Amino acid sequence: MTRRRGVARVRHDRYVDAIALEIPGPGRWLVQNSPARRVPSHGTELFGSRYAIDLVGVDARGRSAPRSLRSLVTVERPEAFTGFGRPVLAPLAGEVVVVHDGEPDHAARRSAVTLLPYALGQASRVREGIAAIAGNHVILTARDGVCVAIVHLKRGSIRVAVGDRVQAGAQLGECGNSGNSTEPHVHLQATDRAEMLAARGLPIVFRCFRELTRGGEWAERTMAVPGEGSLIEAA
Repeated sequence: MTRRRGVARVRHDRYVDAIALEIPGPGRWLVQNSPARRVPSHGTELFGSRYAIDLVGVDARGRSAPRSLRSLVTVERPEAFTGFGRPVLAPLAGEVVVVHDGEPDHAARRSAVTLLPYALGQASRVREGIAAIAGNHVILTARDGVCVAIVHLKRGSIRVAVGDRVQAGAQLGECGNSGNSTEPHVHLQATDRAEMLAARGLPIVFRCFRELTRGGEWAERTMAVPGEGSLIEAA
């Protein structure tokens, strides 16, 4: 591991100088759009999302919300999802440089019937800008200028203000479904600047977490990126 002016960086088998983060909240998370599967993880370099990762809050059975007839044919209330309202914690120490709140937590979509029209509106949301994509969000900057964005927070839940200095583990807000989000989750990304329109994505790893293996056992990982579709929790 190397350290440059306050930000821990590690050498990982796929990445050089990855930014080391903490899991951003309690409970169990389902990993989506993992950079361990592909880069760019979200299929685009836009908005600094090259190495971004999505964490969906789930219950003990790995469900974001119970399935029902409604979930197959129409949209669902975000409040029905396990992750909605879960505390979201700072994944590293730093200064708050961006806070955006006030975007609505819109209905969740898990069926093809509801996802198709949403996908067709993607280009329109991109044209609308950062608020339409990131929703309610906080951006932290560490002492060497590395920025970490915590995205899709619940409206009205943000507890910090620009200029605040926070430690890793401090509560920033709550998991929501604002912005470009199909169900409540936390989107994390590290970048070389706070301005998302011009930002370049930086690789990340998590310092320490537990990951459910295919054999059904929990394994402790350090300085690693969880696999696509895996279940993880803070160690």
